[in-house]
This record gives sequence, structure tokens and C-alpha cells, in this order.
Amino acid sequence: MSVVVTGATGHLGRLAVESLLAKGVPAGDIVAGGRSVEKLADLAERGVRTARIDYDDPATLAEAFKGADKVLLVSGTDFGRRVEQHTAAARAAQEAGASVVYTSAPYADTTSLQLAVEHRGTEEAIRALGVPFTFLRNGWYFENYTPQIPTYLEHGAVLGSAGDGRVSGAPRAEYAEAAAAVLTSEGHEGTVYELGGDSSFTLAELAASVAKHSGKDVVYTELPVEGLAKVLEGAGLPAPVAAMLADTDRSIRAGELEVTTGDLSRLIGRPTGSLDDAVAAALA
Repeated sequence: MSVVVTGATGHLGRLAVESLLAKGVPAGDIVAGGRSVEKLADLAERGVRTARIDYDDPATLAEAFKGADKVLLVSGTDFGRRVEQHTAAARAAQEAGASVVYTSAPYADTTSLQLAVEHRGTEEAIRALGVPFTFLRNGWYFENYTPQIPTYLEHGAVLGSAGDGRVSGAPRAEYAEAAAAVLTSEGHEGTVYELGGDSSFTLAELAASVAKHSGKDVVYTELPVEGLAKVLEGAGLPAPVAAMLADTDRSIRAGELEVTTGDLSRLIGRPTGSLDDAVAAALA
């Protein structure tokens, strides 16, 4: 079996490669791809095949996917262009005779989350191509929040517009492990997995966890969505990015990031990690 992992220079793709190795997939059966192959040198030293993969360069896709059985198509970061890019990659996988495992967003076909629009478009394009597929609709990573803990501590607050909405988060590594489980077993074609942590949390509970493990006062402060976008702009984010992130909180408030399927824990074969442990580890 030959497996290609796109986006292996990013967090999720790298973790997926590590999960495949941990599952006993021979290094030579894995192709780790990304735009900057030099960032994959350590994997190459371990016997993993590396390849330049640029969603905008069809030649790199054709070369990297040659002989592949399965392609983990990790969603890109070129917002506004991702459907076109992902479709090109899925088409190249199809031409190579490989199936596609695509990392999507929760409830991509029905959610109002702005971040999911291109995921919905990609899923539709993959279905239209007729390439064998599995959709991994990844919920939120704890790592969406834990790198911000120093800011929470500096200001004594977690700012948000999520109200009492709940987030079914899990460690990014567990989503990568779920991808590896799908890539190394059969019976997943045509399946859509809604992935999220076994337990959920509000942003107020996130603030309380940070306070507990840091010993400092941290509270949740609710802002209007437009106000949160302005704060994010003030922190240096481009206005469109700030608006999209603020919209995420609106989606949380609407219950669109609470995932109760249990798909993630079933795929990894154990309960998912807890927010409390993630916060404690980040503060250690």
C-alpha cells in the first residue's frame, strides 16, 4: 500500500505521517508532500519518501501521486482558492488510480460557518469527479486555543462571541490518528465522518480551566460579533480574516461546532483527550 500525505509540512499533515509510522506502515510506503520539501528532510532521513506538492502545479501532483493507493488531501490555506486547488489534487489522485481522504469541516453540507464554504464546495467537487472518497469533517483542535493562553493571562480574559455554545474539541494529534486509521484499513469509501471530542466546552469553561491551572484570574468576556472582529483587527489580523474568525464564534453560539457522533473516539479506539489536560500541558 502506498499512501500520499499532502500538506505534510503543516501541523496536521506531519502528525498524520507520524501516525502512519506509529501504525507500522513502512516508511518507504509513505510519500510526505509539501511546497517546501526541505522542511521534510528529517522524514526523508527516516526513510519516508518526500515530494514537492503544490496544488497550483499539476506536474507536482501527477508526480507525487504516481503509484499511490490512497491520498490524504489535507485542506490548504489559500482562502478563496481552495476549491479549485483541492479539485485539482482530487483529479490528479483519480488519474493515478488512488482514493481520496479529505479533511473537511463539521457538518460541511449544512453549516452556516463561513470557514466551511470552501469545504462544502470541495466535497461537492470530489463527489462530482466520481473518485472514491472518505470525508473527515474535523472539529476544532484544542490547539486553536492553547497557543493563545499567554494572551488570556496577559489580559485576564478570554474574549469571544460564542455565548453558551459548546465546542467538541480534541487534540490535533487525535484527528491525525483518525486519518491514519482510515488510511490503513478498509471499508471507509463513501463514508462521511463527523469528528469531535467526546466532551464539549464553552469559552467560559475554557477561561475557568486556564484560571485553574495558572492560578491567575481569567474570565470569559462576551462581545458582539462585530466587536470581536474589531478586536482581532486591532491585534493585527487582516479584516477579512478577523471577520471569519469572529463568525466562528457566531457558529459556536448556534451549536454548529458541537459534534456528538462519537466517530473520533471510535476511529482512534479510545476516549478523546480532555480540554483540562490540554490546558495543563500548555501551561506546564
